[in-house]
Amino acid sequence: MDKNGWAQFTNRLFLESSPYLLQHAHNPVNWYPWGDEAFQKAKELNRPVLLSIGYSTCHWCHVMEEESFEDIEIAKAMNENYITIKVDREEQPDIDAIYMSAVQAMTGSGGWPMTVWLTSDRKPFYGGTYFPARDGDRGVQVGFLTLVKKLREVYDGQSDKVAESSEALAKIISERLRPAEASDLPGTESLKSAANFYKQRFDSKNGGLSGAPKFPSSMPVRFLLRYYRRTQDKSFLQMAEKTLSEMASGGIYDHIGGGFHRYSTDEKWLVPHFEKMLYDNALLAVAYLEAFQLTGNEEYSRVVHEILDYVLRNMTSPEGAFYSATDADSLTPGGHREEGYFFTWTPKELDQILTKNEAELVKAYYGVIREGNFEGRNILHTPKPLSEISKRLRLSEVEARQVINKAREKLYLERNKRPHPIRDEKILTAWNGLMISAFATVGFVLNDSRYTAAAIRAASFVLENLYKKERLYRSYKDGHAKFNAYLDDHAFLIAALFDLYETTSDLKWLTAAISLDQVLEKHFEDKKSGGFFMTSTDHEKLLAREKPAYDGAEPSGNSVALLNLLRLGELTTRDTYRKRAEKSLTAFSGALSRAPMSLSEMLLALDFYYDLPKEIMLVLPEDKARDDDIALIAKLRKAFLPNRVIGIVRAGNELKSQSKVIPLLKGKYPMQGNSTAYVCEKGICQLPTSNPEILGKQLTKVAPLK
Repeated sequence: MDKNGWAQFTNRLFLESSPYLLQHAHNPVNWYPWGDEAFQKAKELNRPVLLSIGYSTCHWCHVMEEESFEDIEIAKAMNENYITIKVDREEQPDIDAIYMSAVQAMTGSGGWPMTVWLTSDRKPFYGGTYFPARDGDRGVQVGFLTLVKKLREVYDGQSDKVAESSEALAKIISERLRPAEASDLPGTESLKSAANFYKQRFDSKNGGLSGAPKFPSSMPVRFLLRYYRRTQDKSFLQMAEKTLSEMASGGIYDHIGGGFHRYSTDEKWLVPHFEKMLYDNALLAVAYLEAFQLTGNEEYSRVVHEILDYVLRNMTSPEGAFYSATDADSLTPGGHREEGYFFTWTPKELDQILTKNEAELVKAYYGVIREGNFEGRNILHTPKPLSEISKRLRLSEVEARQVINKAREKLYLERNKRPHPIRDEKILTAWNGLMISAFATVGFVLNDSRYTAAAIRAASFVLENLYKKERLYRSYKDGHAKFNAYLDDHAFLIAALFDLYETTSDLKWLTAAISLDQVLEKHFEDKKSGGFFMTSTDHEKLLAREKPAYDGAEPSGNSVALLNLLRLGELTTRDTYRKRAEKSLTAFSGALSRAPMSLSEMLLALDFYYDLPKEIMLVLPEDKARDDDIALIAKLRKAFLPNRVIGIVRAGNELKSQSKVIPLLKGKYPMQGNSTAYVCEKGICQLPTSNPEILGKQLTKVAPLK
C-alpha cells in the first residue's frame, strides 16, 4: 500500500474471481492467469514461463508470497526474465495434475506451492515446491532468487539441453497420467490384499496408518467397515473404530466449532494443519455416519451432527451452496498472521470466560496445560473420556456433559470475536457434490429434515447456476460460473443426485443424475479401453489427457463414476451400465492388482460389484405420506447397507411414473392396504412384508466375501 492506502501494484489477476488469484493481484510480480495470452507473449519475447500453482488456504503458499512474490528485488528478476503465471489448483485441477506429475518425476515428491519452469510450448524443464527466498534462508544453499536468475541463463545458454529435458518430461507425464491397459476384470483378491496392507500398517496406539503426518483419508474407514461386514473379521471393525475415536478426540477435530482440520502433523492426531476443507468434512461425515449405523455408538452420531452444523453455520452461502475452505492462519491481537491462533487457548483466557467450575472441567477434559501444547497455547483435545474426568471431579457424566456443552457455547461466542481465518468463498461443483451427498445421506439415516433441506437447496443451486445448455461448470464466484467441469465434478454430482433421490423419492434428482451420466459417457468416457478422462473431448488441449487413477484426500473421479454406474444399473436394470462399469474396472485392474490401496475408494465399487446388492422397494398406500410409515423406514435408516439401492414410493400416479424409470417397481403394490417392502437380489425377491421385524431380518443377510 502507498501512503494513501492505495495498492502500489496491480496485475492482471485483479480481473479474476478466484480468491487465491486475487490474493496475488497486488504483488509486484506481473502475473498472468493461465491462458494463450501468456504463452503467446513468452514466444514473442523468447522467454521461459514461470508457473506458480497453489490454493487460497495453503499456509506455505502464503509464506512464499510474503518472502518472494512481495519482494521488489525478486519480483523485478521474475518480471525481467519470465512470463509469470498463477493457477488456482482447485479451479484448474487438470493443469495441477500435469505439472505435479512433472515435479514428482524430477524431485520424487510434490506439494504446494508448486513452482515449475516451462518452455513457451508449455513443457516443463525444472520444478519444485516451496523455495526460500535467498541463499541461506531456512538452511538452503540455493534460494529462489538465485534459481530465477540461473535458470534463465540455462534457458538461454543451453537451449538444446532444455529442449531435451522438456521433451523427456512431457513423455513421462503422458505415461504417468494413464493407467496401463489391461484385459481382465480385477478379482476379490484386490480387496483382501488392501485389507492386509492396512492391517499390517495400522497404528494400534493412535489409529490410522503408522507414522506422521496423518491424513484421515490414508486409513479408508469406509472400506474397513465394508470388509468387516463381508468377512465378520472384527479386527477390521476395531481398526475403523480406533481411527474414528482417536481422530474425534484429537486436535485435528475442532472441539468448539465442529468440523475437522485437513491433517495432523504428528502421529497422535494432536497438532493439525489448521485449514479446513469442505471435501474432508463431507467424506468424514459419511464415514462417521456409517460407523454409527454399524455400531450404534452415539459418539459417532454426535460428531456427524457437529460437522454438518459447522458447515451450515460457517460454510454455507446465502443461496445455500457450500464454500470451499478456511485458512490455517489468522491475525493475532498484535496484527500478525499465525497458524492456528484462532483455534487455540491459554488457561488464563479460559479462566476469564468461564466460571470456576466450568474452567476446571474444561481444562481437565480438553487437556489444557499451563505451558501449552502448541507454541505456548493449547490445542483442545480429549485424551481421556468424560466418564473418567467427571468421576475425578465428583460429577455425574450427565452433569459433566451439560457443563461442557454450556462452556463450549461460551467459548464459541468468545472465539467468534477474534479475527477469523480467511474463507475461500468460491463454490466448486465437485466439492458441493460431496457435501450434498453427506447432507442427503445423513438426513435420511438420522431422519433430520434440516439436513435434507440443505442438500436440496445446494443441489438446486448447482443445477440452476453451474449447469447450462446441458454442460456443467467447475466453479462459481461473484455471480459467474467458470471453467468446463471435470470428471470429478460430474461424478460427485451424479452421486449426490442419486443420494438425494433415495432420500426424498423425488424423481427429478434421479433423472438429472441419468442426464449427467449421459454427458460423461459422451464427452469423458474412453470407449475403447474403459474408464474416464479427467477432461472433456472439447477441453483445452494440454500436454496429456489424464485418466485419474489415484484416490488421495479426495476420491478420484473414476472411482466415484464407477460406483455410480453400478448403482444406476442396479436401480434401472439397464445392462449397459453394468457393461460400462465392467469395462472401467478392467481399465484399472492393473493398479487394483499391484497396489489396491492407491485406489481405496474404487475398492468400494469393487466390493459392490462382487456383492449381491439389495434392491429395496417400499410401496406406500396412495394416501400415506412418505414419513408416515415410521417403523418400516426406520429399519432402512438404521441398517448398514452400503451395497443397495432404495425406492420409496406411493401407490397410484407416483408409482406409475417412477416405474417407467425404475422397472423394479413394476408389479409392486401395498399389500392389504399396508406399506409393503420388497427386498430382492439380482431380481430374486424375498417374500414381501409389512412387518418391520421381518424386514430387519431380510436386510441383515450378507453374502460372504469369496
